[in-house]
Amino acid sequence: MTENTDAVTVIVADDQSAVREGLVLLLGTVPGIAVIGEAEDGEAAVEAVAAKNPQVVLMDLNMPRCDGVEATRRIRASHPQTQVVVLTTYSDDESIIGALQAGALGYLTKDATRAEIGRAVLAAAAGQAVLDPAVQQRLLSAAVRAPASAPAGPAAASDADLTPREAEVLRLIAAGKSNREIARALFVSEATVKTHVNRIFAKTGSRDRGQAVHYAYQHGYAGPPDHLFDTERAGYHAPAPAGPSPRSMTCQGRTVTARKPPATLASSSVASRAAVTSRPPPARTR
Repeated sequence: MTENTDAVTVIVADDQSAVREGLVLLLGTVPGIAVIGEAEDGEAAVEAVAAKNPQVVLMDLNMPRCDGVEATRRIRASHPQTQVVVLTTYSDDESIIGALQAGALGYLTKDATRAEIGRAVLAAAAGQAVLDPAVQQRLLSAAVRAPASAPAGPAAASDADLTPREAEVLRLIAAGKSNREIARALFVSEATVKTHVNRIFAKTGSRDRGQAVHYAYQHGYAGPPDHLFDTERAGYHAPAPAGPSPRSMTCQGRTVTARKPPATLASSSVASRAAVTSRPPPARTR
């Protein structure tokens, strides 16, 4: 790493040591750029920015403990003078939009050339955005696919503000998952999940997870649990099962009708006798 007071200072954040070291060497050959630090994950990137106050962070996205999107959001919130350029293998809509919404000023894929990376870093230091051509195309395609928004009430406006990742976290909350389980399912840190949960609470006006679950049911993020369809809860009582048809029998000289109630009484001779009504036998004559 080199230090030059006239150069743009950069911290490289990537969890793969070979990639990180290669980027440090590559940027060291670009005039006007000085690498002053490295970080093996998003948490370390946030700490390095606080300690060294660089002008630019070259940020990977998929990292342990704290991913690049969350690290970018935290860096931009606490050190707005530091710009972030994302350099990642991912070019899907969710990754791109998530990084840009978090405050990244540049977005490149890892097949970018040395000149493109250097240009993006220098442009970010000057407050200019640089996007990979493929990223620009995906953003345009996403804008074309998005339906025109109609005026809506406060709830609908908040609903539209949920990012795809926040929507996914809300669905997992509605499924009863804890923060730790959500973190494992999404391969992110619990700190990242907590941030998403807090943002969901703020956007949906929820005070706790119960209200967030209610919001998820109301806005189509999740279906109600199966027990809500229980017939007893719904006030529905199924008709009693029909018993066998009545039968007639002769008992002590008169015909009586015996019925079996819905419960199974065929095996109980006592219950069968109790179900038969008869009159006393006639008095005996001498």
